Amino acid sequence: MSLDELHDTARRIAANVERVLVGKPDVIRIALVTLLAEGHLLVEDVPGVGKTSLAKALARSIDCTVSRVQFTPDLLPSDVTGVSIYNRQTGEFEFRPGPVFANIVVGDEINRASPKTQSALLECMEEHQVTVDTSTYRLGAPFMVIATQNPIEMEGTYALPEAQRDRFTARVSIGYPDQQAELAMVDEHAGHNPLADLTAVSDGATVQRLVETVRAVHMAPEVRRYAVDLVSATRQVPEIRLGASPRATLHLVRAARAQAALSGREYVVPDDLHTVAVPVLAHRLVLTTEAHAARRSATDVVRAVLHRVPVPQGSAGPR
Repeated sequence: MSLDELHDTARRIAANVERVLVGKPDVIRIALVTLLAEGHLLVEDVPGVGKTSLAKALARSIDCTVSRVQFTPDLLPSDVTGVSIYNRQTGEFEFRPGPVFANIVVGDEINRASPKTQSALLECMEEHQVTVDTSTYRLGAPFMVIATQNPIEMEGTYALPEAQRDRFTARVSIGYPDQQAELAMVDEHAGHNPLADLTAVSDGATVQRLVETVRAVHMAPEVRRYAVDLVSATRQVPEIRLGASPRATLHLVRAARAQAALSGREYVVPDDLHTVAVPVLAHRLVLTTEAHAARRSATDVVRAVLHRVPVPQGSAGPR
């Protein structure tokens, strides 16, 4: 697929999602970047800003298999992955696939489930497979988990462990809309749910072709080294107790390729890394107690790293 076709398809998906999530083009772009980077998206924000609407709108914009899981404290791992059931007629166990066997899995309020249930997503998010009773089942492609969580409410929730957060390619916060966007939302959505009329503008096979196009985007050795330097720098900041992992480097590179493709370029430039650095890296960092006391955030630290690490010069397209 050419970059023009990719740009046109991505534009149609973004416009479709924006019918539901008004006035948030940057958030929608990060969601598309995550989709094209073969990653998973964590939508984290306060109640009522459209976290679930973003996830549902993106899922409905693509004509592929979609499932939704409402995470609750009593949810079991088998409710997510599936379970083997004994068939009396055949005398054998039959596997009944769970909701994770879909192209797009929407996990609503993921931090309401127990750590045991949250861990059911670890294998499928990283290896695109599920193991139940010693049998391994491959998941289809494309495969994306879009999870939401409320960072403010702590009653009846379980914080996502570092291993779980590290498997999300990007984290995005929607934020409150400006007054003009909120007024437009009131005019258009107060008496009607826009999700009800949302139809698919692409399909799973097309998305997979987009992903393959993004994989072919060129990344010069200098830019690859710059990506490694950025991630390595997070491990040397005194304010950080746990820096970004090597998996974060891979996700940063993939997201930068997707960002470059959406910008209409066949090659990655340092600005692409700068654009995706905060969504890709900030949620993986664990700050020290002193940093919290000084009211420093992981986003502040990532931005400081971007200013400190030298940008390679003359590293643009393929030679």
